[in-house]
Amino acid sequence: MKSCTPIFDMQNNQNLYAVLVSRWPDAGVALIDESGVAITYAALDEMAARTAAALRGLGVGPGDRITAQIEKSAQGAALYLASLRIGAVFNPLNTAYTPAELDYFVGDAEPAVCVATPDRAEALRGRDAMRGVAIETLDAKGHGSLAEKAAAAAPWRDIAVSSADDLAAILYTSGTTGRSKGAMITHGNLVSNTEALHAAWRFEAGDVLLHALPIYHVHGLFVALGTALYNGSSILWLPKFDAAQAVSLLPRATVMMGVPTFYTRLLDHPDFNAALVKHMRLFVSGSAPLLAETHRAFEARTGHRIIERYGMTETGMITTNPYDGERVPGSVGYPLPGVSVRIAGDDGAEQPTGEPGVIEVRGPNVFKGYWRMPEKTRAEFRDDGYFITGDIGVAAEDGRIRIVGRAKDLIISGGFNVYPKEIEDEIDALPGVVESAVIGAPHPDFGEGVVAVVATKGAALSEGEVIGALKDRLAKFKLPKRVFFVDDLPRNAMGKVQKAELRQIYQNVFRA
Repeated sequence: MKSCTPIFDMQNNQNLYAVLVSRWPDAGVALIDESGVAITYAALDEMAARTAAALRGLGVGPGDRITAQIEKSAQGAALYLASLRIGAVFNPLNTAYTPAELDYFVGDAEPAVCVATPDRAEALRGRDAMRGVAIETLDAKGHGSLAEKAAAAAPWRDIAVSSADDLAAILYTSGTTGRSKGAMITHGNLVSNTEALHAAWRFEAGDVLLHALPIYHVHGLFVALGTALYNGSSILWLPKFDAAQAVSLLPRATVMMGVPTFYTRLLDHPDFNAALVKHMRLFVSGSAPLLAETHRAFEARTGHRIIERYGMTETGMITTNPYDGERVPGSVGYPLPGVSVRIAGDDGAEQPTGEPGVIEVRGPNVFKGYWRMPEKTRAEFRDDGYFITGDIGVAAEDGRIRIVGRAKDLIISGGFNVYPKEIEDEIDALPGVVESAVIGAPHPDFGEGVVAVVATKGAALSEGEVIGALKDRLAKFKLPKRVFFVDDLPRNAMGKVQKAELRQIYQNVFRA
């Protein structure tokens, strides 16, 4: 591909963009949007070069943060690639976050530029957190002030020389205290994980990826987009998942990655059958537990066994079920090559085979630490370098991992992490509320649904009033799907709320 950028010091450059671009010379079409418009790898490289020039014109340099709260578009992908190209640090944010939530992220990351949709940009202007931050726009079609600057700019042909330890991205992941933590992801983390997944899932020439995931978290941005770009694949680039649209496009794809919700919705579609996907090579599920019953139903309908894998924001992918070999429902498979996993007790000592314990991981995939939180970083790592995931797992004799619970008080709903404390703080501030407890309950579509149990001591509150009061304070995926009222929350002898008891009581609220 003649228009690809020359790589300087290519032999020593660990910049992810340099690694990707070196594999594109013979690549053809990169992205195909829902209207059928195709963007070649040459054109995508040119978009990234011009966007890099626009960012440089705004004063962004190596190490500077770029916060992006934008809808999925080809120009949005080019923004991410441009950030890598100039050695900046990409900070994507969930599009559901409210301006009030964004204040914290911007205040913590201190970006040089914030790119938002035009309506969000308007809401952000004038907020205290945005003082000194350049605000640019991109809409769902990739139009906006940043796109205009990029179109007018001469392409930035350089690629920043980065070491494996240099930051490529900061992704925020909430904590049980409610304060979000910025996971620092390096170029080395991304390159190692991309290479490992590319090999583990046997990507090959001619593979076409159906991409309906958002690109503000690890699954859509690093796993799906990253492995496809590394392979030089064509990508069916959809703004969101729609079962009917997916059914119409699957005959053109060979690989699909999704959250469990994608697969339950496909199974509910009347036109989804074995003939439709007989040519498919691979289905991958992640970001939330895939129910064993969904795994079995999918195989019965299509003959395909979904590959379930396991990862986190801080580590990228850790394990995967094998491409060749048994893909066991309810299992997340084996550690990726180069990744060490152990099941440990509270003291860090490895548990006997078959005994549950905390999953701990060490490898080139593990993040650098939490942005500006050195004490929190130290607390999450063992002295020998293992990261404490907080997930509870069991290892079989052959090393296969099964996740049996979470030590951290986390809900995963529709592939998104939801931490109860943040929601509880908002509910507890409502008039008439004494206290609240937020839990996850099994949900047939989202994996887990958010349930709030609220103690009111007889105050007159309704489910609709509570949810309505939270709509402008919390992202939609964090909102409770059900609210129940009690006089008192159950507690143990030490006064701690017994969430396990609440989960038992409300375990069937989403079941027909």
